[in-house]
Amino acid sequence: MAKNPDFNEKKTVNNLQAEYGKMPPQAIDLEEAVLGALMLERDAYALVGEMLKADVFYKDIHQRIFRAIQKLCVNDEPVDLLTVSESLKQSGELEMVGGYYYLSQLTSRVASAAHIEFHARIIIQKYLQRKLIGICTELQELAYDDATDVSDLIDKAQKSMFDIADGNIKKDTEEIAPIIDEAIKGIQVAASKPDGINGVPSGFIALDEMTAGWQPSDLVIVAARPAMGKTAFVLSMARNMAVVHKQCVAIFSLEMSAVQLVTRLIASETELASEKLKTGRLTDFEWQQLHGRIKALVEAPILVDDTPALSIFELRAKCRRLKQKYGIQVLIIDYLQLMTAGADMRGNREQEVSMISRQLKIIAKELSIPVMALSQLNRGVESRPDKKPMLSDLRESGSIEQDADMVMFIHRPEKYGIETDNEGNSLKGIATIIIAKHRNGAVGEVNLRFRAELTRFENLDSSSPFASIPISEDVVTQTFSSKMNDEPVPALSQGLDSLRGSFNSGDNMGEAPF
Repeated sequence: MAKNPDFNEKKTVNNLQAEYGKMPPQAIDLEEAVLGALMLERDAYALVGEMLKADVFYKDIHQRIFRAIQKLCVNDEPVDLLTVSESLKQSGELEMVGGYYYLSQLTSRVASAAHIEFHARIIIQKYLQRKLIGICTELQELAYDDATDVSDLIDKAQKSMFDIADGNIKKDTEEIAPIIDEAIKGIQVAASKPDGINGVPSGFIALDEMTAGWQPSDLVIVAARPAMGKTAFVLSMARNMAVVHKQCVAIFSLEMSAVQLVTRLIASETELASEKLKTGRLTDFEWQQLHGRIKALVEAPILVDDTPALSIFELRAKCRRLKQKYGIQVLIIDYLQLMTAGADMRGNREQEVSMISRQLKIIAKELSIPVMALSQLNRGVESRPDKKPMLSDLRESGSIEQDADMVMFIHRPEKYGIETDNEGNSLKGIATIIIAKHRNGAVGEVNLRFRAELTRFENLDSSSPFASIPISEDVVTQTFSSKMNDEPVPALSQGLDSLRGSFNSGDNMGEAPF
């Protein structure tokens, strides 16, 4: 039976002391000096209140004293030897901390709060050292346990280190006032932009007008039947986000190799047909076109990973590293059903997909970036006269719909032999993006142009009869409950000579793992 993964700092630190005879990192004298300064000077808490919390103090009695001081400050009451003593007396803790005598001894340790910030930082450093010791000790115990899943252990280790590095070991409950201030700032930023887009732009004008860009912490599901152009759609967006808007995009391709994926991007960027790139039969002019237009892609902040059968735990670990090292702003996964949830979940595909969708939402929230995951639809859509997909068509798990902040479908009527609409307008090359769920905005439809020869989605020109955006009038907002490798080696970095040789010979240009 696996051990409880919850971290018990006191237990692991005490075990370390008993086993190795070492005292945990601490700064008792500085803890006393900081508490004394807080009771001496009225404004001292304002200097360190945001830095400190009770847990950073090593001694239990110091934690109790700090909580009493913190309570007084929150209630806007004066903090001194008498008020702190009275507060501890009311909570029945005065004798536990050594009584009035010990408190008076603390105030005699310092003359002023002149160095309180410096002292507070040292206390926090000692606290983080204890946390690291505790985490490493626990990981060591789990590593010796044969019942421990190695993938889970690695994910736990990386998450623990990420939390410490991010300074977010434990997120406390916040009052609403500062959150309102943050929300108002976001509104002001959006108001300052002429297009009103406050998220990551997709590059599709009509779509951005409806979504205001892809929002941090959102899980966006892009679903369609096979051959509708899911990959082409997200690649077109990735190109727009990276090349035009300079946003760093990470693409995890579980279906196509990195070379196949990048070849599609090259076809789209250079406007050279995919078939020509596959055979390498280009005229001199087309080679010049390839050389001239490919530079934008070479310099684009796009990262590609084509690890097959990627588990959700591996994905989380990689994404944390990419966020720290490259500051990725968007994550794209192609596609959700090809991911795995680890050995423990094998055998129950519906539960496995449910876990994957929940974990993708957690990744989006943890890294504060939009996560776009492609998904397959079941055959139910084929039985309808108009062939339009619905939320119930999402394949294998209803939890995908629940976890997603937005669900989008790609519908191309011409794929079903529907060549004109009710008014006789040609539907050739028209792709409808159906926003079926939008937790924080409107639902409706957006029309784009799909160029099959380039596997590229584009904005419609204003003269097109489909250029308008039909939005559902009866539903403005829908709210749903929510459940909650190493260095990148871009395929393009090998140069145009290598690209030419690869296209001619069909050789693989190499993977681009993180």
